[in-house]
Amino acid sequence: MGFDVIHHVAIIGSDYEKSMHFYVDLLGFEVIRENFRAERGDYKIDLKLGDCELELFIIPGRPKRPSYPEAYGLRHLAFKVESVDKTVEWLNGLGIKTEPVRVDEFTNKKMTFFADPDDLPLEIHE
Repeated sequence: MGFDVIHHVAIIGSDYEKSMHFYVDLLGFEVIRENFRAERGDYKIDLKLGDCELELFIIPGRPKRPSYPEAYGLRHLAFKVESVDKTVEWLNGLGIKTEPVRVDEFTNKKMTFFADPDDLPLEIHE
């Protein structure tokens, strides 16, 4: 027995329109399925990017994610890219702000951060 791969990562967003626009329209995730759960008053949207799935829950009224100083829990979600510089240019062209590009001191690869509409930190890494 053992693990094969990570199946999915789940995040909570506060605004359906903003989150769907960001993840689907801008970043290019594909919608696998979308369900409104009336008993909970929320959406559960399964998205796909390559071989990875992202569960996007839209639950209005949840507390904001603690940060600065960072709290326990998910620190960030990272995407592997061929070129950080080209991806930064693409993101900025979409109106998505990025932090300055830097080099990971352990991998010696370029990386930087940006944020989703609910300020979840997202990373791109070569």
